[in-house]
Amino acid sequence: MRRALFTAVVVAVFAPILHAQKQLQLACAADLEPVIPTLAAEYQRATGVHLVTSFGSSATLAQQLSNGAPQDVFLSADTAHPQQLVAAGVALGPVTPYAHGVLVLWARNDSPLQPISLNTLKSPRLTRLAIANPTHAPYGLAAQQALQHMGLYTQLQTKLAIAENIGQTAQFAESGNAQAGLISLTIASSAHFRQLGRFVPIPPDAYSPIQQAGVILKSSQHQQLARQFLDWLTSPAIQHQLHSFGLDPAR
Repeated sequence: MRRALFTAVVVAVFAPILHAQKQLQLACAADLEPVIPTLAAEYQRATGVHLVTSFGSSATLAQQLSNGAPQDVFLSADTAHPQQLVAAGVALGPVTPYAHGVLVLWARNDSPLQPISLNTLKSPRLTRLAIANPTHAPYGLAAQQALQHMGLYTQLQTKLAIAENIGQTAQFAESGNAQAGLISLTIASSAHFRQLGRFVPIPPDAYSPIQQAGVILKSSQHQQLARQFLDWLTSPAIQHQLHSFGLDPAR
């Protein structure tokens, strides 16, 4: 009886500690919101490590991490912000590329712009186009570059609805606050957005490659686990799966 009671007390006291040792905090770019839950479940099944995730624009997350936000891994939608954190001594090198992002033009099925095509961007029917903030979000910068490449940025500038990140950009287009949005393929190819609307890819030569990279935070108490996670994310088996989520492999 006493032994059983002692065992129960030990489990009650140490279980939270053991659980904490098997947990990683991830700060993730907003384009990964449809991707990470599936990968996190697969990772936990394979390793027993639970991934706790938060999402936002890469610039906003980088600022929060610089200010001491308690995370283990930063998965950015670019390489610049992880590199900045390494240079500032906030993160440990090397920066690890894990995917390439893809930009698309998406609109609801009931949008007056349907059927959607690249020529939609030239249509006088287009009165409101959602893009992510180019100064905060890598996909927003890619959207700006694409419009400039097509010679449409000046023409469309007054029609742009600027969102904080790519997730909010998609919300603008989904809600009808914008007739269309330049969003990530990760979001456009999710089941919800495929049912709700249609998209066309933006030619990849219209914008700089969206190379997405991760980095381990120097303040992490689980640096070995964090490195194992990044190694898993960049392993051939996981890289092979990326197309199904709307990402291209890192290399």
